[in-house]
Amino acid sequence: MNSIIMKIAFFEIKDWEAEIVKKTFKEHKLSFFTESLNSSNASKAKDAEIISVFIYSKIDTETLKQLPKLKMITTRSTGFDHINVDECKKKGIIVCNVPFYGENTVAEHTFALILALSRNVHKSYMRSIKNDYSTDGLIGFDLYGKTLGVVGAGHIGMHVIRIAKGFGMKVIAFDVIQNKFLSEVLGFEYKPLNDVLKEADIITMHAPYNKHTHHMMNKESFKLMKKDALFINTSRGAIVDTEALLEALNKKLISGAGLDVLEGESIMKEETPAIGKKIGESIDQKIVALDNVVFTPHIAFYSKEALQRILDTTMQNIVDFLDNKTKNCV
Repeated sequence: MNSIIMKIAFFEIKDWEAEIVKKTFKEHKLSFFTESLNSSNASKAKDAEIISVFIYSKIDTETLKQLPKLKMITTRSTGFDHINVDECKKKGIIVCNVPFYGENTVAEHTFALILALSRNVHKSYMRSIKNDYSTDGLIGFDLYGKTLGVVGAGHIGMHVIRIAKGFGMKVIAFDVIQNKFLSEVLGFEYKPLNDVLKEADIITMHAPYNKHTHHMMNKESFKLMKKDALFINTSRGAIVDTEALLEALNKKLISGAGLDVLEGESIMKEETPAIGKKIGESIDQKIVALDNVVFTPHIAFYSKEALQRILDTTMQNIVDFLDNKTKNCV
């Protein structure tokens, strides 16, 4: 590792992560913050040359103005839509991510959401805590023989497909990049997006968020789906038009939704009774309150193995940068 001492700041960091980082970069000047980085607190890291963040940080033009010595940003995520990459390039700041860490992790969580809905696990649990053990209205359905529509057949999507085949499901997929070899090996078929939406019994989203995928699921998209279909999203909240999803659920255009991400999740995270804000008023909160929705707070990636892989890759990104061998640049 390069012997030059660098000032490195970590935001949204956990105690166990900080302990590992300290051992790896003991020769450098380290700062740790549990809060996310944004324009209102960027002055805390004004001398930092390297910064590591997670998805709730917002590194926009105003934030970057307050970080004059910054040379590198490494986000502990695959997505980097929370970073103004174009502005970073203008300033000569290298941006790195963690391209692969939780393919199987997110895929497993996807099926946790699917099974919770298909077998009414969430409804059964809510009844049981009220000492109600009736089975009325709890009839589920088999996954065997059903058609799964995978929107975004990248690394995570392929793991989802592998699991689906284990359940005996038929799989159709949409992606702008098609891997014909894997489609033959895994036994699935690529189709246009509208065909996938029309034919699938369950739609699961695994597309990255960018200007092309913003609100790719909208009012017209949900109208194409079967009325008894389920919608699953473990990718990014903003690929779904939240108002359109609420309308689709309320008008029973779809049967239910399993969501690990929401468009306004960063706001929801802050809106807790402990700080006196009103709960249940936003569109996202109205969706979460529905009994045909299963919601988890962005934890599809959140396994101990995946977290370790994320931290390992992040630290390696910094090591490579210090050695002038940058990898995983976006």
